[in-house]
Amino acid sequence: MYIWEQSDWPQFVWDEAVLGPELNAVRLLQGRLLGRAEASSGDLDRELERDALIRNAIRTSEIEGEHLDVGSVRSSVTRHLGLEQAGVQERATPEAESLVELLLMATHEPDTPLSPGQLCRWQSMLFPHGAGLVSHIRIGELRGEQPMQVVSGRINQPRVHFEAPPGKCLKAELADFVYWFNHPPARLDPLLRAGIAHLWLLTLHPFDDGNGRVTRAVTDRALAQAEHQSVRFYSLSAAIMDRRQAYYDHLEQAQSGSLDITRWLAWFVQTLKEALTQALRQVDRVLAKSHFWQRHAATVLNARQIKVLNRLLDTAGDEFAHGINARQYKALAKVSKATATRDLTDLLDKRCLERLPGGGRSTRYAIAV
Repeated sequence: MYIWEQSDWPQFVWDEAVLGPELNAVRLLQGRLLGRAEASSGDLDRELERDALIRNAIRTSEIEGEHLDVGSVRSSVTRHLGLEQAGVQERATPEAESLVELLLMATHEPDTPLSPGQLCRWQSMLFPHGAGLVSHIRIGELRGEQPMQVVSGRINQPRVHFEAPPGKCLKAELADFVYWFNHPPARLDPLLRAGIAHLWLLTLHPFDDGNGRVTRAVTDRALAQAEHQSVRFYSLSAAIMDRRQAYYDHLEQAQSGSLDITRWLAWFVQTLKEALTQALRQVDRVLAKSHFWQRHAATVLNARQIKVLNRLLDTAGDEFAHGINARQYKALAKVSKATATRDLTDLLDKRCLERLPGGGRSTRYAIAV
């Protein structure tokens, strides 16, 4: 039996005594993060917001198995936030542009009431090219009355993880959710509200496609409302992506059986805690980037070198966690092998990079601390 089949659906219950200690830990981390962000300069605030937004856009797509171009997302975020971008510009794809715009709409006006129409618009933004010639998914409208199942496995042996409520009652179900979201119970903890909203909307599964990304955008709005802070300095989607299989496992468990969702909320709060911990590490990273460019304010560099250094310094450079080699530099800067070698040698001489242990073709370079 799915939870929406329970007679008292959607009257969720949970054990606040179990959740209390982790909620207190999350609030402490929220205070530390906001305090450190407020203590930094305005420019660093924008850097933190930019990096969190880049991670959010990339990871919320990766959870669904879709991979956006990092450079395109970075370019789109930078433009939307009105930041200067040094080095070679990359053109943002329509997919990156639409998703970044959606994420900003979700959080930059957190007090705007949610509506079914707005959720449909957000879903349509995930498909800037439309449904395509071979796809039958509905864009910008609720799914039809045919059964909606979440399945995996082979076509001839599918495993049904979940079946959503019937389409004939979806409009009324979604209206109930939206009303609850806009008028939450007075004593409901705002962080738990975000976790409940996440589970509830995913359980309704209102669209043919895009439910996960829309739901995580709604969750971000709930967290922005909880913190009375429209600027996001952390990415819940990044922490979920790190626990992707556990995410699906806990959703499947919560969507079956009773309406006691204590276990789901405990997992959600723990994941939120990890997101905040990641963000605190990122504050240190952004500060390190600021100090790096202060140290090299008078260093003469070409546009290619600036671009690569920024990618190594940014959150968007996670793919270079173990440094960069000449082949990767060549691909990133779009230059010949000889030019890549010259640029890297020059960056070593100017103490922008340092050579990591190893040699030959496997030689890798990292930011010189």
